[in-house]
Amino acid sequence: MTQSPGTPFRQMMESLAPVDGGLAIDLPGDWLQGRTAYGGLTGALCVETAARLQPDLPPLRSAHFALAGPASGQLLVTAQVVRRGKSAVSIEASVTGEAGPAARALLTYGGERESRVLHAGAPRPAVPSSEDCTAFFAADRAPGFARHFDVRLAAGARPLTPGAEPRITVWIRHGDGETPSGTPALVALADAIPSPALVLFPEFAPFSTVTWSLDFTTNAPASASGWWLLDSRIDAAGGGYASQDMSLWNDAGQLVARARQMVAVFI
Repeated sequence: MTQSPGTPFRQMMESLAPVDGGLAIDLPGDWLQGRTAYGGLTGALCVETAARLQPDLPPLRSAHFALAGPASGQLLVTAQVVRRGKSAVSIEASVTGEAGPAARALLTYGGERESRVLHAGAPRPAVPSSEDCTAFFAADRAPGFARHFDVRLAAGARPLTPGAEPRITVWIRHGDGETPSGTPALVALADAIPSPALVLFPEFAPFSTVTWSLDFTTNAPASASGWWLLDSRIDAAGGGYASQDMSLWNDAGQLVARARQMVAVFI
């Protein structure tokens, strides 16, 4: 397995330290995406903090993230119960950086119930195995945080290929073999590829996630090999924004998560 230089994800989670009102962490530069924390890491910090501050939570069912501003330097992450019902718990989490409020999250947890409503979800696309796919990120063009992931293009197009369908499908796993399994680690990698809107870009230009909604379709998502298949495609783009649809399967072909994302594009 590829070993990632810099600060391992496991070390990041372990370094979250209790402070008045929440947990704090000094964000290392190798997890930045531009001038802010990589979005998947911001989400993972919210989920990890909720688990640490509110123990005995049922499985995470849905997460909604609004990325309001840059998250850099020392971060304060908080998590408070909005409502606790018989089987569901709603938690509001927030991330504040040195520049002010950076992210807000609404996390919904729910215990499993007996149900006669069953549907397996969309089948995994037929793509080559991870071993037969080439690296997605070019060594000289990869964002800093990308060194922590092993990403291989399975189908679709690469950024800066106007005329191609704005869709990217990749095999992805944590590059650090010591990364623990669990929901925070899965959230951390579920946003690791750029928006497929970049496929439509004639040249590189800035882009930024505005909102990200992630729904889990299983109680405890797991991949025996550590590989996940992530498919992301643009529904529509215009006026400086793009709307995208995302699906995540494990290595056994089970759909484990669906996501929506709104991205601002500056071109």
